[in-house]
Amino acid sequence: PTVDSRRIILWGMSLGATVSAVAAAVDRRVAGLLMVCPIFSFIRADKRTSAFAQLMRDRQSQLRGNEPFTLQPFNSKGENPIGYAGSGGPGGREAFFLMRAAAERGHPNFRDRITLQSYHKMALFRPKEILEEMLEQVPSMMVVPELDNISPATEQYAAFELLKTPKRLYTARGKGHMSILSGEGSEEVRAAMLEFCDAALKNEIK
Repeated sequence: PTVDSRRIILWGMSLGATVSAVAAAVDRRVAGLLMVCPIFSFIRADKRTSAFAQLMRDRQSQLRGNEPFTLQPFNSKGENPIGYAGSGGPGGREAFFLMRAAAERGHPNFRDRITLQSYHKMALFRPKEILEEMLEQVPSMMVVPELDNISPATEQYAAFELLKTPKRLYTARGKGHMSILSGEGSEEVRAAMLEFCDAALKNEIK
């Protein structure tokens, strides 16, 4: 009863932005969608064979009664089994250090371990196909960091072009995936997002 179903805006960042987009594609109540540095690629071709071999072994182990295998989303080299989100590069290493810091500082509701089977779900995830079916009346905004080294800006721009909805694109100059909402230039990003939310609720996005 505290939610006005006519004024629901979904906001997400990184993988959360992609999940919010998929939710907006299926939920007719959504009045606006705001995606910040969404991710659209989940498994690298060179990782596919070894990753699925690991995943099958883990499922076999579970069928024998063992607990699902868990691991850090990124190891100390910034890598993960499917090559997801800048794995092995500066983006993956940055993600590892950020998650480690959050875990060490006891950040509420955060843990730096996931099941191996989470990567299975990611490898099968096809959000771009779902975005193409987005209801045309859902105003959408995508915020793309110019220097994103986890979700390439080119992939974000390509996904933006798929949207048939009233839409806005904001490129955050000089910003990276992890720094998009902090530091110099972040106030302008937040102001643009708030302006979009206000315009979407007033049905002013064309």
